[in-house]
Amino acid sequence: MEIFNKFSLICLGVFIVVCSALSANAEVHRHKFVIEATKVKRLCKTHNTITVNGMFPGPTLEINNGDTLEVLVLNKARYNVTIHWHGVRQMRTGWADGPEFVTQCPIRPGGSYTYRFTVQGQEGTLWWHAHSSWLRATVYGALIVRPKDGESYPFPKPKRETLILLGEWWDANPIDVVREATRTGAAPNVSDAYTINGQPGDLYKCSSKGTTIVPIDSGETNLLRVINAALNQPLFFKVANHKLTIVGADASYTKPFTTSVLMLGPGQTTDVLIRGDQKQSRYYMAARAYQSAQNAAFDNTTTTAILEYKSASCNTRKCKAANPIMPSLPAYNDTNSVTTFSQSFRSREKAEVPTDIDESLFFTVGLGLNNCPQNFPKSRCQGPNGTRFTASMNNVSFVLPRNFSLLQAHQQGIPGVFTTDFPGTPPLKFDYTGNVSRSLFQPVPGTKLYKLKYGSRVQIVIQDTSIVTPENHPIHLHGYDFYIVAEGFGNFNPKTDTSKFNLVDPPLRNTVGVPVNGWAVIRFVADNPGVWLMHCHLDVHINWGLAMAFLVENGVGELQIIQPPPSDLPIC
Repeated sequence: MEIFNKFSLICLGVFIVVCSALSANAEVHRHKFVIEATKVKRLCKTHNTITVNGMFPGPTLEINNGDTLEVLVLNKARYNVTIHWHGVRQMRTGWADGPEFVTQCPIRPGGSYTYRFTVQGQEGTLWWHAHSSWLRATVYGALIVRPKDGESYPFPKPKRETLILLGEWWDANPIDVVREATRTGAAPNVSDAYTINGQPGDLYKCSSKGTTIVPIDSGETNLLRVINAALNQPLFFKVANHKLTIVGADASYTKPFTTSVLMLGPGQTTDVLIRGDQKQSRYYMAARAYQSAQNAAFDNTTTTAILEYKSASCNTRKCKAANPIMPSLPAYNDTNSVTTFSQSFRSREKAEVPTDIDESLFFTVGLGLNNCPQNFPKSRCQGPNGTRFTASMNNVSFVLPRNFSLLQAHQQGIPGVFTTDFPGTPPLKFDYTGNVSRSLFQPVPGTKLYKLKYGSRVQIVIQDTSIVTPENHPIHLHGYDFYIVAEGFGNFNPKTDTSKFNLVDPPLRNTVGVPVNGWAVIRFVADNPGVWLMHCHLDVHINWGLAMAFLVENGVGELQIIQPPPSDLPIC
């Protein structure tokens, strides 16, 4: 017995030493974000733009897998603000997730809040953005998660890395744009430009001088970290005469595959390798809309950056003066290219996909039209045929609370803030992608959550509908990554479509593009307690109510229970 005890003590000592060594390699990164109005000139005009630390886009944060971030946010702007760390799993740290009135009350003008969380088990490209009204139009930046010290990428180390942040620019105050749309009930004005790293590029007026230049040398392989930070538009992205090899998406490694064009929905990230294998010259990188909603207005402009070979023979004045070669971009409605691209993703290794399902859910997503309230003048009902635009999941149009956050109400047992009766299936079955009865156009408003037991294995069929118009919806789930096990067109058929499920190596994502007039099936394990928003990442749609939230109950023991709220959590 004494020998056994000595052996146990030695094992315990070794365990402590190993744990100490592991934790010693992890770092705490401290940053300060000052949210403030800054003069930013684009498209010939100067605007008082809300920025972080006077930068547009905001600062890039770089950490290693396992590191902790502490970001003090000081709000010196005139609007409420929160920051969401898009794609970070926030294990037991839901108070740091950031969506306004979901996991926190907003940081009021003059207020502050420190986001504290650890990024564990994720590597690649993520990003951060405001999650309050339309501040995300200009308040965003990249979050790069590198492998732990001593570890490397599962692909040849690139010669250099370049960030490609795709954005959307209004030649107006974006807050005014969404407020006007809310007042009138109509769709908001579309953007005036797209941007790459905050610059529209030289196809727009007054924009040539600031066009983003991306360097490359002949023979080298570089990594492009592409993020779609646009507010309301999925985007095609292409580099003239160059192939792109996908190696990661949403901070998960993928089986490499090569393509000539990317399509990213708002919120999605893609890591790609590009090789300097063309003649030394200048080549446009270009992005423009993928528009799947018929007859809906959209910004049909094209943003550009320039891929420029840096070899000595291309440093001559003649080479510098050469007009960049323009790529041939897909048609705006090229759903076939989108489908080919999205169905090429596979996890790099065999995936741990849940197979025995505890919660089998079916969510319809789509737009809607509310009849004009009797006390509203016509000026407030400028949607189709004198209506007001709305949107819903399972015919529930999500309404955010105003006096408490959902997580705060749950944690403190505050009654009357939400209910837990969000329907797990549509209240009424219908031909989702056919001609839908006008009686289904008007959803029911509500703050309804769906309760999940800790550890439950969840499958969700997300079904697009043709209410008003079918559309490709980028659906983002906070607090979780999920496996996309299948996608298809038409109405999901459980008898035949389950044969299409990939349970071997499906991609792990945090945002899924639900095909236009189609469906996607995702799976995950509910192992992160808290309240987690699931919504369309087209910001106009979340404004209209295309969202819901999961309430994941605590498990057993400290490691399965959400941490207590921080002392500086903003109050409403």
